Amino acid sequence: MTFTYYGHSCFSIDVKGKKLLFDPFISPNELAANVDVNTIEADYILVSHGHADHIADCVAIAKRTGALVICNWEIYLWLQKQGVENIHPMNTGGKKAFEFGTVKCTAAQHSSSLPDGSYGGNPMGFIVSCEKNFYYSGDTALTLDMQLVPQSAALAFCILPIGDNFTMGYEDAARAAHMISCHTVIGVHYNTFPYIVIDEDKVKAHFQRNGLDLKLPAIGESINI
Repeated sequence: MTFTYYGHSCFSIDVKGKKLLFDPFISPNELAANVDVNTIEADYILVSHGHADHIADCVAIAKRTGALVICNWEIYLWLQKQGVENIHPMNTGGKKAFEFGTVKCTAAQHSSSLPDGSYGGNPMGFIVSCEKNFYYSGDTALTLDMQLVPQSAALAFCILPIGDNFTMGYEDAARAAHMISCHTVIGVHYNTFPYIVIDEDKVKAHFQRNGLDLKLPAIGESINI
């Protein structure tokens, strides 16, 4: 499987020949200026919540690619108003099989509103059960609900926010990794804004001391996972 990082919390994972794009926020991100959003391919787009830094490019990419957008009910209704037609609504606790594998929606402790200020519904994370099971927590605080994650799937890797201030910081992300029994972590939601700038060497050292493998790919970089 290939993981491609597009900055902030936006990434793509190739699963069984299908491209899964998560939380598309690229064109407004100055750190992702080298990424041409018009070239990004997607068969599915998974949206964790409605904040602009997770959904800014969703409508444009969905219309251009015809990708199926997986999101909560409120985002589903909002996307319909934006002219997106290929959408599958879900909500916290729900599970659905798709051609690449199964998606289970998990609780995320955060907030959610849409770019026009309307209510964005429940924030979510996703457990994707496929050739290599993985968990994307979405924007969230550390929560005891994470103890339920490994009961749904044995994880090969996980994607967790590490930037602090608006989400878990790196110390809580390391605790989360142990809680979900997953030692390979890809860090996201950091460095994009002054509020969430991290000391990468310090963060990597903390994960290493805790027996965890933290991966911080560069924006635009693809890694085998």
